[in-house]
Amino acid sequence: IKFLIFLMKMMNPTKTNNTFLGYFVLFVWGFMLMEVGLGQRPTSEIKVGVVLDLQTSFSKNCLTSINMSLSDFYEDHPNYRTRLALRVRDSMEDAVQASAAALDLIKNEKVSAIIGPKSSMQADFMIRLADKSQVPTVTFSATSPLLTSINSPYFVRATFNDSSQVRAIAAIVKSFGWRSVVAIYVDNGFGEGIMPYLADALQDVQASVVYRSLIPQEANDDQILKELYKLMTMQTRMFVVHMAPKLGFRFFQKAREINMMEEGYVWLLTDGMMNTMGYKEHGITLENMQGVLGVKSHVPKSKELKDFSLRWKRKFQKENPLMRDEAELNLFALRAYDSVTALAMAVEKTSIENLRYDNANASSNNMTDLGTLGVSRYGPSLLKVLSNIRFEGLAGKFKLINGQLESSAFEIINVIGNEERIIGFWRPSSGLVNAKSNKTMLISGERFGPVIWPGKSTVVPKGWEIPTNGKKLRVGFPVKKGFLNFVDVKKDPISNTTIPTGYCIDVFEAALRKLSYSVIPRYFPFESPDENYDDLVHQVFNGVKRW
Repeated sequence: IKFLIFLMKMMNPTKTNNTFLGYFVLFVWGFMLMEVGLGQRPTSEIKVGVVLDLQTSFSKNCLTSINMSLSDFYEDHPNYRTRLALRVRDSMEDAVQASAAALDLIKNEKVSAIIGPKSSMQADFMIRLADKSQVPTVTFSATSPLLTSINSPYFVRATFNDSSQVRAIAAIVKSFGWRSVVAIYVDNGFGEGIMPYLADALQDVQASVVYRSLIPQEANDDQILKELYKLMTMQTRMFVVHMAPKLGFRFFQKAREINMMEEGYVWLLTDGMMNTMGYKEHGITLENMQGVLGVKSHVPKSKELKDFSLRWKRKFQKENPLMRDEAELNLFALRAYDSVTALAMAVEKTSIENLRYDNANASSNNMTDLGTLGVSRYGPSLLKVLSNIRFEGLAGKFKLINGQLESSAFEIINVIGNEERIIGFWRPSSGLVNAKSNKTMLISGERFGPVIWPGKSTVVPKGWEIPTNGKKLRVGFPVKKGFLNFVDVKKDPISNTTIPTGYCIDVFEAALRKLSYSVIPRYFPFESPDENYDDLVHQVFNGVKRW
């Protein structure tokens, strides 16, 4: 082009001998345009469905990442022969609507893959539809282990399974010597899915779940308070909380109102809440959660991530000017970006010869008729390629193992002020690692750095307290003359109560103090000159002696 401009400048319009040169310039220019046109490879449009709750900040954030992923990918690979074309549907925070959206995308749009949905409950039936139609469904935020039981090869979990974090939780419980845990979780598939794995992991470290507290997904404030008051009457003060952020932040607001965020309480959060802790959605702050611990998926820092964060924030605020304060980039938005990148890579490597549906009855007027659902011939090939995609994404290494993202490290977080302070890490290979020294805690004997507990306490809570209405253990003891050093009885002159003393009583009470929970004994003398110790045991067993 510069050469042509030079020739045109050299031409003298007053001279007729420049006519030939003018025609020559036009000829070269036309030839170059033809070459450019021929050099552009034709692209094939591959339709991909997106099912998200479009009215929520979470989904708006993720959709921004999805669009940026496509833009970045094809800007870096302009000569690729395929292009993903998104078909977006709103699931309206409803499992039935999510399934209807997926059905519409499969039957009417003939999509080659689906991205989404947001929640595990929405994903359940969608996965079954995808399996029937052989359409890979890639989710970056549905984490419940229950989804694995559907056993569909077309379900691709481009995020961690919730069960991957239970060993990290158990390691924290073990490191502080807690033996009893109360599990508090939302009463749906997301909450229930992790519980068997959590119970097994705690059992491996000689701890146990002594009570399960189920909170309805649509619980009102009175229902939350009723359950909190019940928990307040129990001995165990070590709580593991697993629920979605919207419910979880309301739960902690009520816990704070009734002084359950004070000294002596221990709150340990799963990454279901921690991964979206930075959200300002629903007027949320960290003020109600001071001193809690939590596990959070670790995202390695990188220059690419830093640059993307700046670009993402500008784009989100431009697209959503009324939501500028909610421009919070979280793990799932990064997973959304990586998921689309992986899908675009897989589509480019997959032959498009079978880009069709078989047995689709186009004559049906019912867009949600399951009987007219076709079968994608492209899906199996795409799934095979997608399963082998490997790259270093914004959220870390993208590598699918058995249809889900390979788990890696978790951060151990302590919420202090408006800060999520990293006090340690947990890695599958080495266990707990101190954040400051980077030493494995099991080997070095180190503990976490200074932890600020609820009530701004620096003293590690015992994990149990004596409740105000706690029941006492009724203990009978024999009263016999002789061997008074073993068991003797005295009367308190002030309260007129019987007080046992002696070696056996000392050993018994020392054993009680070794327990990880409080047991308060109340002693009752067994005085009968005609009966022996065996008679005492039999009377207790038969219910004769109840004291």
